[in-house]
Amino acid sequence: MITVVGSINLDIVATGSALPRPGETVTGAKLARHPGGKGANQALAARRLGADVQLVGAVGADDMADEALKLLQSGGVDLSSVQHVNGETTGVALIAVSRDGENQIVVCPGANDVLRPDDVAHIPIEHMMGVLEVRAETLLAAARKATGFVSLNLAPAMHVPDALLAKADLISVNETEAAFYGDALHKLDAYIAISLGGDGAALWRGGWEIARVAAPKVMVVDTVGAGDTFTAALTVAMIEGKSPEAALAFAVAAGAVACTRPGAQPSLPKRAELQPYL
Repeated sequence: MITVVGSINLDIVATGSALPRPGETVTGAKLARHPGGKGANQALAARRLGADVQLVGAVGADDMADEALKLLQSGGVDLSSVQHVNGETTGVALIAVSRDGENQIVVCPGANDVLRPDDVAHIPIEHMMGVLEVRAETLLAAARKATGFVSLNLAPAMHVPDALLAKADLISVNETEAAFYGDALHKLDAYIAISLGGDGAALWRGGWEIARVAAPKVMVVDTVGAGDTFTAALTVAMIEGKSPEAALAFAVAAGAVACTRPGAQPSLPKRAELQPYL
């Protein structure tokens, strides 16, 4: 069982011809609403790839909560540890997507900020995945309870306590986040996965690159959720005991397939969809 400790959002997505520059208004976009949040995305991605998953998180006691949880519930993710918090709104991500699939995202955390270490105290945790859209002290409390594999997605980039980093077996970042953390990542006793967008991904350990996989050629529609898919797939593959290179290839294929459909959770692939790219 993988326990994901992370954020749950409702994504409000505007898709248009181009992203606005600072101070610019762009019109003609199409509006859509999708369940999202990096924690929820990774939980559903891992579930669709065959893992048993429970999600620890929080939503508001509002009409957006049911919409944010809909695909998780129908997808078979265990939501018994998701709180509905009075007086808080469900987290919202405001997302602009261009014709070529690039995006800009502003997140309003809402109830995600309420999750505390006490909220994981009573939950048995075997394998654990965590994202930085919830408090680091909550992730540390969960990581300390984990008896198996611990995967951390250090996004969005921010200062992270050394005690939390020390608990990780796998750390995943994109190129921008990797630049923020710098060489400090390579001093850790963990696998470091760096996603490289259209160039695939690389896996490092102990300061050495141990695997690199190119991305398959796909028609990119929307990159939202691709990074979460990559992280979840890599975690699932490593827990299953795949070799580092095979696990990385599995994760890169999953992330690529997620780019071919719009939305975060609606785009998450099932395991059988990856086979043509492996």
